[in-house]
Amino acid sequence: MAIEIEKKYRLNELQREIVLKNLAEIGAEYKGEDFEENLLFYGGILVEKQAVLRLRKIGEKTILTYKEKIQNESGIKHYREHETETADFEESVEILESLGFYRSLVYEKRRRTWHFRDVEIVLDELPFGSFMEIEGSITAIEEAEIFLEAEDFETEHETYPHLTHKFGKKNGNLIEARFNQQNLSE
Repeated sequence: MAIEIEKKYRLNELQREIVLKNLAEIGAEYKGEDFEENLLFYGGILVEKQAVLRLRKIGEKTILTYKEKIQNESGIKHYREHETETADFEESVEILESLGFYRSLVYEKRRRTWHFRDVEIVLDELPFGSFMEIEGSITAIEEAEIFLEAEDFETEHETYPHLTHKFGKKNGNLIEARFNQQNLSE
């Protein structure tokens, strides 16, 4: 089991440009860009534990993740997380649905990733906005904020699933935030 510690920021276009400039200036190592489709399931024990079961597709790679929030008082999120790669996205969906979980929402994301010292920094673009996440220890996150000139950036406390729920489009029982959809709320 891993504990994920991260801080998320909602970025406007100017802030995004500042971060990109600073990432280059501080010598952060660019790791690449991915396009993700994230499918979340709901039902059963997930409701009681307020947990998330996510199936993520990145190219041909499929990752199954269970996340359970650990309550704390800071603006930095803590999650109990279990994650594994599976061989087949569609078969994984069938297994989860056979266990009684149902598809609740899907969101797409373009993610660019950097490593700097002891943190991972990602810039995410979703149909409803631009975001930055810094993952590492609390001290390392605070240090990275200084290097990126992000200490005063607006912290986003909502998860991407919650934001998808808020800004996505209802399609039957599924809520979707996809780049090819029209008329997503701003």
